[in-house]
Amino acid sequence: MSRTGFIHDKLDIKFLVLYLMARVASPVDFPTLADLTFCDDGVEYFDFAESVAELVDTEHLTLEDGKYSITDKGRRNGKICESSLAFSVRRKCDQNLARVNGVLRRDAQVRTELLPREDGGVTLRLILDDDKGNIMTLDMLTVSTDQADHLAEKFRAEPEKLYHGILQVLLEEEPKDKE
Repeated sequence: MSRTGFIHDKLDIKFLVLYLMARVASPVDFPTLADLTFCDDGVEYFDFAESVAELVDTEHLTLEDGKYSITDKGRRNGKICESSLAFSVRRKCDQNLARVNGVLRRDAQVRTELLPREDGGVTLRLILDDDKGNIMTLDMLTVSTDQADHLAEKFRAEPEKLYHGILQVLLEEEPKDKE
């Protein structure tokens, strides 16, 4: 069956994967890489999966803890070959990358840690960063891992809400006593 789109074979897929991986904000898992790569109708799943495995075998990509990263070799070879990708494919990739990179950056800036305590409780550390560094780190005592997990999930969903709430309380003016 003939392929539609600008991607016609596994070599094109490899160029596309290297193009994407050179621009992604942090290591990505297989489903995220697949989502980014299927920006052209010519990409077929099995060719994509084989291409990614071959890029790992040839040390253009690394795979650690289920996440793919580009190597210096992959970056060099990808740069040489990126002009062979159609402009429309690169443009669509860049749009998809903007969306994914936004999520990856946010995930890197909003973190939680669970620290077991000797008394059986759990300290939940809530960390909020921006592009310039740490904005807030807050340690909270929780009574169980379940409670800490629940609070961590809520924090990751809306960290700004907690930050603004704390600021509001701390910046609130004290009422002056009437004499």
